[in-house]
Amino acid sequence: MFAKPKVTIILANLGTPDAPTVPAVRTFLQQFLSDQRVIEIPKPLWQIILRLFILPFRPKRVAQAYAQVWAKDSPMREILLQQVEAVRAELTQRYPQFELNVVPAMTYGNPNIQTVLSQISAQPQDHVILLPLFPQYSATSTAPLYDAVARWVLTQRNLPGLSLIRDYYQHPLFIQALAQSVRDYQAIHGKPEKLLMSFHGIPQPYADKGDPYADRCRITGKLVAKALGLSEDQYAISFQSRFGKQEWVKPYTDALIEEWGKQGVKSIQVMSPAFSADCLETLEELAIENADTFKANGGERYSYIPALNSREDHLQLLNSLLQANLDALTHTLAH
Repeated sequence: MFAKPKVTIILANLGTPDAPTVPAVRTFLQQFLSDQRVIEIPKPLWQIILRLFILPFRPKRVAQAYAQVWAKDSPMREILLQQVEAVRAELTQRYPQFELNVVPAMTYGNPNIQTVLSQISAQPQDHVILLPLFPQYSATSTAPLYDAVARWVLTQRNLPGLSLIRDYYQHPLFIQALAQSVRDYQAIHGKPEKLLMSFHGIPQPYADKGDPYADRCRITGKLVAKALGLSEDQYAISFQSRFGKQEWVKPYTDALIEEWGKQGVKSIQVMSPAFSADCLETLEELAIENADTFKANGGERYSYIPALNSREDHLQLLNSLLQANLDALTHTLAH
């Protein structure tokens, strides 16, 4: 009797601190902001800036923000574990021909991608499928996971087959799930004057050098607007979370919200199709900070539409992406 082929699926997100405390946030930020995919300033200069001007001060403010959204655990990690559990339940039942393992990973923080790959080394697999949970590829988010796998590959003798799912920014199931999440929200809360699709930002020079992220975000946004039947004056696409003094991709979310308030727009709803799980950036910056900005400038009703998280249609999308790979493996690993 031959052993079943061993296949590991890694669902990976960006990361989160271990706790909403200053030391835990400092450890997380040091790891995250030391990645040259994220900050492209020459390393010696950046490390001086990071150690002298950022790590002594920023963790306190970020830890306070995390404390506002932290339940039993970080929202991103809680949701990732739910997604893994649901995908595991569906796919292990659907593919009994494999010894299938579905595991969570984070690029920064825990469960760390390096630890996950070390565990694969200890129990060699026939194939590993990596699904980064970033709908729009960016060198600042998806590529660090590729880097982690590339570093690991160099140290391995008994390598598995590898599949990397780059992204899914225009996948019909993704667009349908986003549009349906808006419909579901508006069935309860009504429709606003404006729907804002706010994406995580990147510095403009990164886009100029060839990062396709901002263009992919705009395509996602336009497809969602089309699915919802929105005219151009009913929605906008913007970018949030700029950091430092350089120019980032525009329009800026906070500036647009302020402008709408001043123009007399009274109600907006905001969603963030760049996130597969709610996190500090959506729950604190988008849901709380930007609401204050809107109301301070004359706006009245502001609400945040949650990320897809563990919605059934989101899980169907993730399962669909993985099933395409598992169906191929049914042929290549046949015995």
